Amino acid sequence: MKEKPEIAYHFTGNKLRNGRPLPAIGEWLVETGEIRLCERGLHASRTPFQALSFAPGFKLHKVEVREIVTETDDKLVARQRKILMTIDAKDLILSFARKQALSVCHLFDCPPVLKKWLETGDESTRKGAKDAATAAYAAANTAYTYTGAAYAYAAAAAAYAAHAAAYATAAYTAYTAYTAAADADYANKKKAVNTFNQAVEEAFRVGSHS
Repeated sequence: MKEKPEIAYHFTGNKLRNGRPLPAIGEWLVETGEIRLCERGLHASRTPFQALSFAPGFKLHKVEVREIVTETDDKLVARQRKILMTIDAKDLILSFARKQALSVCHLFDCPPVLKKWLETGDESTRKGAKDAATAAYAAANTAYTYTGAAYAYAAAAAAYAAHAAAYATAAYTAYTAYTAAADADYANKKKAVNTFNQAVEEAFRVGSHS
């Protein structure tokens, strides 16, 4: 008897990493032969946030997996995987990146145009925000290099989070904004993870009724 499927999450672009088309919802993919983590098999993560750091694109799939062969803290590889539901997570992910940067923008001299963009995501202000983020990160990083002080490190990390958010064009860039914000203020780390996972589940819930 086959083991009971388990729920997991998997990001893709418009195709699978190996170039194959995305399978239809409800279609089981089956991998034969030797399974090796990061090399061969059907990969996924237990939570949406864990999957984010491996995201090649903005399509997020809630999946079922069977016959898990190997698992680490943030990913697994199995012989079978089936998509249950798919959402376009681009807006959710880029909003998450902005919110992470915004949560630590008080730690550096954040220009008004950059703060406004972090708050609103208004694309008409993004070019100014990008220029401001580049300048702010350069100044904060120079200050840290010069002083080596803990507060200066936090400021540089916070400015880098804003820089990553402003230049984010891919899912993994949003993850970079998160890690930089966590470096700036570790206390926000767990809350941010929970917030992201909850937002994803709400998006799937809404999607299932649309």
